Amino acid sequence: MLAASCCDRRMCVCPGPRRIAIPVRSSRLPLLSDAMPAPAHLFPLIRNCEISRIGSTACYCHHRHLCCLSSHFAHSHFRYAPQKKFAALYRPKEHFNHFIHTRDYASTPQRFYLTPSQVNSILKANEYSFKVPEFDGKNVSSVLGFDSNQLPANAPIEDRRSAATCLQTRGMLLGVFDGHAGCACAQAVSERLFYYIAVSLLPHETLLEIENAVESGRALLPILQWHKHPNDYFSKEASKLYFNSLRTYWQELIDLNSGETTDVREALINAFKRLDNDISLEAQVGDPNSFLNYLVLRVAFSGATACVAHVDGVDLHIANTGDSRAMLGVQEEDGSWSAVNLSYDHNAQNEREVERVKMEHPKSEEKSLVKQDRLLGLLMPFRAFGDVKFKWSIELQKRVVESGPDQLNDNEYTKFIPPNYHTPPYLTAEPEVIHHRLRPQDKFLVLATDGLWETMHRQDVARIVGEYLTGVHHQQPIAVGGYKVTLGQMHGLLTERRARISSVFEDQNAATHLIRHAVGNNEFGTVDHERLSKMLSLPEELARMYRDDITIIVVQFNSHVIGAYQDEEL
Repeated sequence: MLAASCCDRRMCVCPGPRRIAIPVRSSRLPLLSDAMPAPAHLFPLIRNCEISRIGSTACYCHHRHLCCLSSHFAHSHFRYAPQKKFAALYRPKEHFNHFIHTRDYASTPQRFYLTPSQVNSILKANEYSFKVPEFDGKNVSSVLGFDSNQLPANAPIEDRRSAATCLQTRGMLLGVFDGHAGCACAQAVSERLFYYIAVSLLPHETLLEIENAVESGRALLPILQWHKHPNDYFSKEASKLYFNSLRTYWQELIDLNSGETTDVREALINAFKRLDNDISLEAQVGDPNSFLNYLVLRVAFSGATACVAHVDGVDLHIANTGDSRAMLGVQEEDGSWSAVNLSYDHNAQNEREVERVKMEHPKSEEKSLVKQDRLLGLLMPFRAFGDVKFKWSIELQKRVVESGPDQLNDNEYTKFIPPNYHTPPYLTAEPEVIHHRLRPQDKFLVLATDGLWETMHRQDVARIVGEYLTGVHHQQPIAVGGYKVTLGQMHGLLTERRARISSVFEDQNAATHLIRHAVGNNEFGTVDHERLSKMLSLPEELARMYRDDITIIVVQFNSHVIGAYQDEEL
């Protein structure tokens, strides 16, 4: 399909018949909603196809994704707002929590839990680790290594990740990419963006050498060394098309040579903008190969946010487009951990971003630009790759759709024009770049899609990762959050915490350890195996109701090397 199911978390334009109402007998149970803890007796019923016996009226889409949410949940968790006529009413989360603590259940079906080994198999399926050689032939690296992992909620997962070492220049590139309306755009950006960045950083002489090699048919200089999990694939069918677009870019850089040293910030901005422009141009021009023609259209009509780090010695640059985040883990003098934001979300919660959007359009559109915390009332991120429905003119959209393949012309999403669409483009892929000089107390960097940040506060992320990497745990008083806890229950919590500390190294990957906490933490801030088992047992139809795809990269820094850099500068 050109786009993911109509119930993608960023937009819902599905027609009424695709909604499935499930009438049930009890009116006491609140409906399921995103990030809610599940009632204990729900899971056996779901697995036995007896969902009609629980809950009140629920509306969901048979295309795997939750379709219709109340304004509260749609606006706080989903990328695209559903149309009002498809909205179903959901009770607030606090009422649900009240329900799960009551004891007068009508029935007590047998519970089902994954074993610890089954939980570990699921959590570790996509984990990847890489240790950086201390000396790579050009310089002593300030990066010790990185861990990464992904946990799907969508089927297929719409997140992507990338990591590579620059071979013709210095430094490493790492990034996470959050797709919407399908995974096509995120996949393309994860394959291509690092090449555009690397080319932007190359000196003029190297660009000439590469172009001469192509002209003469000689082997090209390798630009990047990729560090990829076996599941992180490249699209072989589009490799020639992608190469030709990249070559055109470096030819233009050769022609525009100013003789000045390339600034990293400028290189990152130019690479982001040029790749997004190429994605748009490839979709407009099309391709005689029907498969490629459909592929470039899928990429352009879907979208993706990106958060990329470039690390070179003590210079850390973060380029962010959208609402994935970068966070620095800092160890204080007393051994505690603090979090430093290195990116800003590009959405309605960022007042500067809202003002930027308003400044780029006539005052007559001021009231329609951002509605219900969304761009044009539809899109949650205000910056993204692809999403040509928010960039092209209406005439261009109609021309491309009408002249495109039947799959495109028959797709309701691609023919849908956003409301109050007068002065495009409304969306940009230009990143916001932040530079940070690394210090010895800066121990690690976390890059993650919003699936993590929706479930965990950055300070908790810093503490969990810091304690995992050092093995030193700073115990905090157990907070019960207003719950009535008996002495026996408190004893159980303390015993559980002691057991958790002794088994912390069951995870050999920091990103896996963080996902375990993000999915399995209970109301007391500890990993609850029962809850973790339930969350990982959810079928595809329900998993997206509870959380988003989670993709994490944890980069560990070499404090000794960073300290030596600082000493040289003094």
